[in-house]
Amino acid sequence: MRDRLSLILVAFLVLLALFVGKPYLDRFMFAATTPRAVEPRGDLAESERATIAIFERVSPSVVQIAGRSESGTALEGEGGVRSGTGFIWDAAGHVVTNAHVVEGTTTVAVRLASGEVLQADIVGVAPNYDTAVIRLRNAGQLPPPLAIGTSSDLKVGQFAYAIGNPFGLDQSLTTGIISALKRRLPTSAGREIVGVIQTDAAINPGNSGGPLLD
Repeated sequence: MRDRLSLILVAFLVLLALFVGKPYLDRFMFAATTPRAVEPRGDLAESERATIAIFERVSPSVVQIAGRSESGTALEGEGGVRSGTGFIWDAAGHVVTNAHVVEGTTTVAVRLASGEVLQADIVGVAPNYDTAVIRLRNAGQLPPPLAIGTSSDLKVGQFAYAIGNPFGLDQSLTTGIISALKRRLPTSAGREIVGVIQTDAAINPGNSGGPLLD
């Protein structure tokens, strides 16, 4: 009887040891020794290809704008800097952006998609539409101007794409739909902008002045 109890106890201890040690045995005996193969990406959906094509075609013409109310280079330093986005309007070096991006600034600089930084002058500002036009100094070969569309035939539910430089980072693309048309937007200056297009595409600080594309 005592021998049988001893055998049962030994068997129990062996099973317990195997149970506790199993993960370690598995790791030791069945450890992967060869790298896993990278699975090839599947075909892109038609909507993905269309979105990629829009970004690749338009992004070279989208620029970062920084204005400063102090003297110095606007894209350097920290004091009094406003940052936003704009887009090439024509071959003469005009760039369209939001008025609040350059409002109150004395120095404006533009960083092209290539990384080149150019100084710019404010040509005109329309606060009632929060729109401004600046012109690049000594502009050489510029990216092609953006194709200009019309908002008169937009439909709620259409896809919308926004390109900008949020937080001063490289260009980003956000997507959404046209959520509403003919909205009214009050501004901090007490004015009201009419005919606003509402979209649910994410618009982050620094996107101001960037194009909204259909």
